[in-house]
Amino acid sequence: MEEPVMSAEDVRPLETHAGWQSGDVADTSRWTEVLSPAELDEIDAALTHAKSVSSNMLEIGREDFPLPHLSTRLARIEKELIDGRGFVLLRGLPRLDYSNDDMCLAYWGIGLHLGNPWPQNKHGHMLGDVTDQGKALDDNTARGNELGGIALPYHSDGSDLVGLMCLQRPAEGGLSAVCNILAIHNELAETRPGLLAELYKPQPYDYRGEEAAGGKPWYEVPVFTRWEERLFARYIRPYILASQRHESAPRITPLAEEAMQLLDDMTQDPRFAVFMDFEPGDMQFVNNYHVLHARTAYRDDRESGQVRHLKRLWLETRALESRPPHFKSNVGGHWGKKKVISRLDAAE
Repeated sequence: MEEPVMSAEDVRPLETHAGWQSGDVADTSRWTEVLSPAELDEIDAALTHAKSVSSNMLEIGREDFPLPHLSTRLARIEKELIDGRGFVLLRGLPRLDYSNDDMCLAYWGIGLHLGNPWPQNKHGHMLGDVTDQGKALDDNTARGNELGGIALPYHSDGSDLVGLMCLQRPAEGGLSAVCNILAIHNELAETRPGLLAELYKPQPYDYRGEEAAGGKPWYEVPVFTRWEERLFARYIRPYILASQRHESAPRITPLAEEAMQLLDDMTQDPRFAVFMDFEPGDMQFVNNYHVLHARTAYRDDRESGQVRHLKRLWLETRALESRPPHFKSNVGGHWGKKKVISRLDAAE
């Protein structure tokens, strides 16, 4: 049973062992996992084996992408994502040695060792694209992965883990940023418990036109949920604000608005954030419940082929045994009725 909505007296710091500040993770070697030559050989062999099993990536399971030694390291990373720092950068996959399809298959296979893929949208994309897809900011159906050039604010995605793999850098800009919302929560528990308690109440979100046929165009989920002494966060401020375009959606209360403005301000505090510059072949994985992610503005140059292009995975981790009902698998929902691999060529 889900825990009741919290009062100011009920909220308290949670999972303090994972509540880092930027000084705690200033050493990039603490969160950058560089693949060894032997591990790269394993990935190469796994690619060959997977392609012998099926040409359809959706038919490739974890057992079809064997990583005899790297899998042990990935299991440790998975635990660190859930019970520790909450983010990692996996580096060293030689982008120039592989085609786009092979890079995607390698990423898919590595991701399978960290969790089970979830559909990311109404199209059933199990492997998605994050690149400029020509959508405008004022398009009520636009989602962050489709918007090009502009900075994206700190937010979480709709899964346990989110993974991003860099295929191509932009001409300039486009840094990735992560922010520890767990540490922010715990500071608010000590300093502003009344405002924090408001964020334990359900908040309205816009479905961006991706609701089930005949369903409501909005849904509700708390920003913070305490579940078996773990913290679960879901925060996508633009979608919360966009929900207000629907007359049937609950109104954002003045107290909730004040709390979210404070939360937004705290995400901009350098104490809670880390920036990283993706190289082609880099893979970042983030715990959506403890760490928000964002990006800085960037500029593409299509004539030179410098077009920012990331591939995205949403993963259900096997390291997390229990979740609140509103964070359980979406595979059986309407987004999962048609499972496909998105194959955009961002350079076109």
